[in-house]
Amino acid sequence: MNQPNQKIHFVTGKLAARALELQLQVLADKVGFEYTIQVLPITVAALLTPRWIAGKLKVPDGTQRLILPGYCYGDLEPIRRKTSVPVELGPKDLRRLPEFFGAKSTPPDFGKWSVEIIAEINHAPRMSISQIVGLAKKMIADGADLIDIGCEPNSIWNQADEAVKAVVDLGVRVSIDSLQPEEIAPAVRAGAELVLSVNSTNRQFAPDWGCEVVVIPDQISDLTSMDETIEFLAGKEVPICIDPIVEPIGFGFARSLRRYMEARDRWPDAKMMMGVGNLTELSDVDSSGINFLLLAICEELMIGSVLTTQVINWARSSVKEIDIARRLVHYAIQNRVPPKHLSDQLLVLRDPKLVDFGSEAIAALAEQIKDRNYRIFAEQDEVHLLGSRQHFHHQDPFVVFDQLMETSPKNMDPSHAFYLGYEMCKAMIAIQLGKQYTQDEALHWGHLTIPETERHRLQKSRPKKKNR
Repeated sequence: MNQPNQKIHFVTGKLAARALELQLQVLADKVGFEYTIQVLPITVAALLTPRWIAGKLKVPDGTQRLILPGYCYGDLEPIRRKTSVPVELGPKDLRRLPEFFGAKSTPPDFGKWSVEIIAEINHAPRMSISQIVGLAKKMIADGADLIDIGCEPNSIWNQADEAVKAVVDLGVRVSIDSLQPEEIAPAVRAGAELVLSVNSTNRQFAPDWGCEVVVIPDQISDLTSMDETIEFLAGKEVPICIDPIVEPIGFGFARSLRRYMEARDRWPDAKMMMGVGNLTELSDVDSSGINFLLLAICEELMIGSVLTTQVINWARSSVKEIDIARRLVHYAIQNRVPPKHLSDQLLVLRDPKLVDFGSEAIAALAEQIKDRNYRIFAEQDEVHLLGSRQHFHHQDPFVVFDQLMETSPKNMDPSHAFYLGYEMCKAMIAIQLGKQYTQDEALHWGHLTIPETERHRLQKSRPKKKNR
């Protein structure tokens, strides 16, 4: 925790010393602390180890906080035995020090939400029970509150009850998506607590099911076509939820949104649901943005449930996206703030911001490097490869590698070549998409990010073998 007028001691290597000093000159005044810097006799801070640091550490009197480079891996106990000052690791990239000291934290109530996620398993009759259970488990892990077993029109599935029971046995709530009473009744007896959907064709059976039902229009474009069904079910004391149905773009999308608003005006206290698949599945665009906007509409109109599918590849993570989106829009609307700088989990394609070292700093780094390791940067729309007094750069990473090989490097074994190719590929992707590239770290893909394992890290130079 940051405290005013703290005295903080920073430890770094020679390569990052100047950049660290420039960062701290600004941060110290802005955040309110005093600082000292110890530059250890090593070029790259990523090669520091706690035991090696402990042997050379000199902490000034009055220091209240000791911050090491984020790449300092290993047990910090040797350092803690050397000093009584609290020890911590800073960010791996010193350009992120401003965030380290003052980034806005996740709001304390960011986990709250008001929109329930109904995740549909489409074409369930075409699957085995074990496949249905497997999909249900994944959807539950991604944030689904209720699993919908999706049947197929114009046919009767005799295993609907078996599928429902198998998912109910997971300890999760289940709905059945069918208009066929012959499928619905067994599914409800097996534990389904919600029926999608009911209109004039099957409403007479609903009182016998003893569960909540979703009312849809007889004619999609006519909201009043639900009136008789709603009146009938209310008279039978059947709990209902209303879904005016979102239509795809090109088939009345804007008009369908107006129907949701009209439905809320007509039935101000009614439960409502929105099926978002007609947009996410039927639009050639990444689903996360669509899901976010539809969840914002649901939050404002007090639509308490969304039905989502994730069949087509670009919508395959819709359940997780909606789980993130419902929390974002809930916080934004409850606190009357834009949903900005609250979470980066839905920023999949591009990063929130880019931080550059700059051409002069990169050139200076190249002059200072004396070890055999290579550093890679992605700046000014080029891939930069830095070695000992070497600086190769080009928009095409193949050209960069050719430039390097023309120098006949002595340390280019197959493993090292693979590593450089892997890292330069990441750098090229970062340039193309506008993402932050940091060597030995995974590119940030929002909620889809998979951290890289430690074995991808910058490798220390191996000791030379002695001749026998």
